Amino acid sequence: MLDQETIINALRTVKDPELNVNIIDLGLVYTVQQHDEEVDVEMTLTTPACPAGPEILRNAVSALEKVEGIAKANVKLVMSPPWSPDRMSDEARDQLGIF
Repeated sequence: MLDQETIINALRTVKDPELNVNIIDLGLVYTVQQHDEEVDVEMTLTTPACPAGPEILRNAVSALEKVEGIAKANVKLVMSPPWSPDRMSDEARDQLGIF
């Protein structure tokens, strides 16, 4: 079984193409659970109509399935609770100029 840090680091490689910030620092990932060689992720988008949504989801699956020990990644899009800028890391705020 992989440690949580390895999975989170894989998700850090996935960026929102419009904001150029990774999905972890944006606070888009809500839950990560591993079951043997399968990982389940619940995540959201900055807005329900985010045009980059399908690309972000595909990239998250791809990044996870590249990790040795993960055979299948299930990334589920959820809209509850809705995302807010309060979920962003300080690094993301700095990068986007939000103080």
